[in-house]
Amino acid sequence: MAQFDLIIKDGTVVDGTRVPRYRADIGIKNGKIAKIGRLHSSDAVRVLDAHGLIVAPGFIDLHTHFDAQIHWDPYCSIAGWHGITSVTIGNCGFGFAPVYPKDFDRALLSLSRNEAIPLEPMKVSMAPEWETFPQWMDHLDRIPLGINLSQLVPVTPLVAYAMGGFTEAKMRLPNEREVQTAVRLFHEAMQAGAVGWGAQRLFPESTASVQRDYDGTPMISDVLPDAFYLALAQALRDYEVGFIQITQSSATPNDTGVGMVRDVNFSAQLAEVSDHPVVYNALVVNDQAPEALRLQLQLLAEASAKGIPVYAQAATVRAPFVINFQDWNLFDDSPVWREATLGTLEEKRAKLSNPELRKAMRAEYDAGTPTRDFIFGELRRYVAHKIVRADLRDKYLGLSLEEIAKREHKHVIDAMLDITVADDLQTEWLGPITNSNARYHGEMLSFPGAIPGVSDGGAHVKFVTLGTYPTDLLSWLVRDTGTITLEEAHFRLSCLPARAAQFRDRGILREGLAADIVVYDLEKLKVLPQEIAYDLPAGEWRRVQKAEGYRWILVNGQVTFEDGRCTGATPGKLLRHGRAQ
Repeated sequence: MAQFDLIIKDGTVVDGTRVPRYRADIGIKNGKIAKIGRLHSSDAVRVLDAHGLIVAPGFIDLHTHFDAQIHWDPYCSIAGWHGITSVTIGNCGFGFAPVYPKDFDRALLSLSRNEAIPLEPMKVSMAPEWETFPQWMDHLDRIPLGINLSQLVPVTPLVAYAMGGFTEAKMRLPNEREVQTAVRLFHEAMQAGAVGWGAQRLFPESTASVQRDYDGTPMISDVLPDAFYLALAQALRDYEVGFIQITQSSATPNDTGVGMVRDVNFSAQLAEVSDHPVVYNALVVNDQAPEALRLQLQLLAEASAKGIPVYAQAATVRAPFVINFQDWNLFDDSPVWREATLGTLEEKRAKLSNPELRKAMRAEYDAGTPTRDFIFGELRRYVAHKIVRADLRDKYLGLSLEEIAKREHKHVIDAMLDITVADDLQTEWLGPITNSNARYHGEMLSFPGAIPGVSDGGAHVKFVTLGTYPTDLLSWLVRDTGTITLEEAHFRLSCLPARAAQFRDRGILREGLAADIVVYDLEKLKVLPQEIAYDLPAGEWRRVQKAEGYRWILVNGQVTFEDGRCTGATPGKLLRHGRAQ
């Protein structure tokens, strides 16, 4: 009988711990790394020749929204295509458990708007065979997985369930009895294998309150008081493993960093009360205004210097938004834009034509208010990417909004919306890349707790392809610009997120740990162009970007992708308490 199921032969090992790369073979048995050293090919059932290739731990993505997509896509693509072998769901406090049967459709509606996950694929793919969180975990355990999956307790459905349903939870804050019920339900979830809890706290008055419920109101988690979150943090203290993920913004216009100070300090307070890591979301750099990033880094460094375990997800990928007003949902911080982008296609078309709303949009743009800072600060560089009507396509395709507005003698808002409405909201506006300065990314990754990611995998699938981040980081920041070393990159892509999430059995290449491994050619590694794929249930489409240069991707010792082709293997595990059972 062969000693190993598989040997990865003669590769350059970058093991994720920051030690210098070295040549070695890796022997795999029963899904684990059995031996690292010089091995005989004859001792394995299968040998992968990795000569001239990098062998590294599979990437870990702690911020995804694959809660729905896992029901029809075992590999959580885009993630699986780009070397990600473990993902965490339940982020931002959104998810599907616990949930009363009467609230299931309501939960789908929230995710369809808040995270822009198409509704029909969820409806036809998810039958609510669960109600409680333990039942949901057992449900996940029965799904074939091509990737490892860990689950945070999402705060929004947790509170809705504790209060008797979404309707009641949208009307008022929980009382003390309901807070204690939520804490009890959290304990129940942790005992079932959850890895902590996740929340979005974008205060309604915040300049970043861009992710609203399907009706335009704040999400349940957005308005909960400090005391509630501190009670949940205290509950987490009872467990050996676990972490907190929180997406925060209390920044208001012209607050000169006061909101950011409050947000980071509250993350640090949660870490101290829970005695567990907090993953703060998110570090983002705008090339035109890096000062905000530098303030974040300063505040996080101050907390870290005190020994407080605060980590931060860092948005390192260069990926522009593509706006299509049939589906767009990320202007919700602006009351006028929120109103205009809610409703059916017909209602949106009418509102985007409304003279009074247009007047308010122009005034907001001209005043440089928060929505302009978020997207419209670069509006003049937006380009018409796709237009359906032939007459409009011939006239405008490829022109920037500034060029169109000048030709038509119109305000840029009217130029954009006139074309959009005439094209039945099908026109796509391709935005600029605002974070292409490698030096700023180097600053962002100088914080010891900065974890590349924020892929939002499974969400915003018609707007952006953030799941390409591992490939973009390795090809751009390592190979092309030398901003960080290869060893540093793999530490941050695998070891650091495993440490933050307190995963105990993966994240580095060590004997006895899970054989989640990527084997790739660094010189050939690249992100392929965007495509439209009609590969969602119910005939829906999404925007995708595949990768080139990955020779093999292994999950728990089995090859899931070979030269970009899926093998059909589903060796992924549900990581209860951050560990495969």
